[in-house]
Amino acid sequence: VQLQASGGGLVQAGGSLRLSCAASGSIVSIVAMDWYRQAPGNQRELVARISSGGTTNYADSVKGRFTISRDNAKNTGYLQINSLKPEDTAVYYCNAVIRSSGGRVGNYWGQGTQVTVSS
Repeated sequence: VQLQASGGGLVQAGGSLRLSCAASGSIVSIVAMDWYRQAPGNQRELVARISSGGTTNYADSVKGRFTISRDNAKNTGYLQINSLKPEDTAVYYCNAVIRSSGGRVGNYWGQGTQVTVSS
């Protein structure tokens, strides 16, 4: 099982990006998915979570601007980021709990995608 994050880039403040996290391999289902971010010199922080039932949670710093979603048919999760601020600049990582064939349930990380917001 692998996770591939994509969609990062350089945008001006106030702009938007849509990050994707695609799971591949012998996947039965994505149980839950998180998005984290890590800015230089900072610890990795959780910004959004979507549960198996679709319940979402957000860090206070991104509420109202970030939206996490998932497409179970495509085994892909998304993070829509609106009203970007320079302080959103970071490497964004997806993390997922995935049930794969054979009954295995594992925790997987994507490789990260850079989001840079210019003022």
